[in-house]
Amino acid sequence: MILVKLINKIKEYGKLVMFSHTIFSLSFALLSMLLAAKGMPKLSTLFWILVCFLGARTGANAINRVIDARIDARNPRTAGRQIPKGEVKRGEVIFFAAICFLVMLIGAYQLNLICFLLSPIALFLMIIYSYCKRFTWLCHLVLGVTCACAPVGAWLAVTGKLSLLPLFMGAANTLWVAGFDIIYGSQDYDFDKANDLHSIPVKFGVKGALKIAMVLHIITVLCLTVTGLLAPALGGIYFAGLLIIIGLFVMEYRLVSPTNLSNVNIASYSINQLVSIVLLICGVFDALFL
Repeated sequence: MILVKLINKIKEYGKLVMFSHTIFSLSFALLSMLLAAKGMPKLSTLFWILVCFLGARTGANAINRVIDARIDARNPRTAGRQIPKGEVKRGEVIFFAAICFLVMLIGAYQLNLICFLLSPIALFLMIIYSYCKRFTWLCHLVLGVTCACAPVGAWLAVTGKLSLLPLFMGAANTLWVAGFDIIYGSQDYDFDKANDLHSIPVKFGVKGALKIAMVLHIITVLCLTVTGLLAPALGGIYFAGLLIIIGLFVMEYRLVSPTNLSNVNIASYSINQLVSIVLLICGVFDALFL
């Protein structure tokens, strides 16, 4: 009985923090790490990078659910989430998030001094993002910048210093996430407007928002192209993957329109999970084997 309860609790937390969405920044983090190390880094470095990444990402999603719980309860689309339904308690989720953030800080300390000193900035972004839609339509870009801490942090973990390459990867990660988050947020246009919440769809309308998302994804492709040109390890396989990613973006914008948002989840999440997987496979193949 205790084991069954434990398994069910783990499943609930897996859904709470959307663990399946880890892939969205993991691909950028791992590719950045491999490029910085010019191959596979030391196992200890790999281990602590993964510790930091999983601790930060899991804690950020957990605290987001706590901060947004009251809003989620009012929104018919999100009213079935774990905290509004009472399946998990706010206090235990806060404790869980705190443990995750502590794990991230410990991991950063184990990597190097610059990672440890900059980790509070990442922690601040992970918390402040959840409040952004209460006061600014730039919330999507704040989410993107928060996610971009992964590739920039992975580079710093290996080299201890910045260069143009991780900055272009971070820019690509920022604009890519912001773009598909705008698409995802379009389905909440009516609710957000009625509840004085801010987003690009509310600010510019759904039609304008989808155009902005498309522009962000075009710039994402440009940033990924520059990344490939700056990284000696990246070549034909990476750029072939980039062509596939362009095709996935085209498919994404064929699935949604201002008058048809029924495929928003597929366009924003399912398609972009494939984008991340393609980037990971093609980038890692070039970085490690060619």
